Amino acid sequence: MSNSLRSSRALWLLAVAAVAALLLSTALVRPASAHGSVANPISRNYGCWQRWGNDFQNPRMATEDPMCWQAWQTDTNAMWNWNGLYREGVAGNHQAAIPDGQLCSGGRTENGRYRAMDTPGAWRTTSVANSFRLKFYDQASHGADYIRVYATRQGYDALTTPLAWSHLELVGQIGNTPASQWQQEPGGVSIEIPVNAPGRTGRHVIYTIWQASHSDQSYYICSDVQFGGSNPPPTTTPPPSTPSPTTPPPSTPPPSDPPVTGACSATYRVTNSWSGGFQGEVQVTAGSAPIRGWTVRWTYANGQQINQSWNATVTTSGSTVTAQNVGHNGSLGAAASTTFGFLASTSGTNSTPTLTCTATT
Repeated sequence: MSNSLRSSRALWLLAVAAVAALLLSTALVRPASAHGSVANPISRNYGCWQRWGNDFQNPRMATEDPMCWQAWQTDTNAMWNWNGLYREGVAGNHQAAIPDGQLCSGGRTENGRYRAMDTPGAWRTTSVANSFRLKFYDQASHGADYIRVYATRQGYDALTTPLAWSHLELVGQIGNTPASQWQQEPGGVSIEIPVNAPGRTGRHVIYTIWQASHSDQSYYICSDVQFGGSNPPPTTTPPPSTPSPTTPPPSTPPPSDPPVTGACSATYRVTNSWSGGFQGEVQVTAGSAPIRGWTVRWTYANGQQINQSWNATVTTSGSTVTAQNVGHNGSLGAAASTTFGFLASTSGTNSTPTLTCTATT
């Protein structure tokens, strides 16, 4: 082969390689252009990413969090791209664009990437009151032409029934709100939407449509909730049925005192463990009144050390751990909950610490 032919072939191969690299880099960068989701009550795929993003191949997920397991098994990109569940060019015709049974995947957008979100079942829930504030997190600071929040009607069976438009009732909305009017957050902005969904108890689906302001881009997001709080009441919060004033529980102020407001409680659990380490989760629940922020503290007895955390700002001093809310999950309605997680190391015994929770109002 002549030198000129070799040179031509080499130049051709270099050009092909450059084009391939450009296409690959474009494909890899694309998820970073995704934009936002519901932070509280947390959406299905955002919650799966938070709980299992660092350990998504762990088979324990199949029994501990089976709906997330089936989602990860279906398409991992639905979690890596938790903030990109949108369709373009819908022009406000949401019901025409999205068939019944496909609401939680945005009508199988992105070639069906999010199709596992449509599967009915025992998704992890957030406990909420019938009136609460939904928090939407926008990483790209697009703002909104509008955000509409729907709740399933009483009688809907979220465990077995794919979501349809007829199951939904509008329970909250806001109109045009530029990003400058949203709350500044690390890495983006957030906004709260008042939600009023009376007459509901038990498991329901909250369906949020975010019409972003930067283009005709519509986001479709499913969150799972428990109205009325099916979880046991926190130990620091009076039980739902107020006891007789003559026999108040030890943690309840005397009947002559005004009720404590702004209280919170926290529960701790290990979600995964391995030799030398574990993953933990703390659920923070507001008391009988809304709160604007929270701080959880505990002391480890066995030398455990936290190495990484998410959805909270965690600091340590010796064996004492302090966790404070981040911007998007500090505000909780009465009886509403949020979670944060962490990775930690341990050298043996891993006993459960006692937690305290302090709220700000």
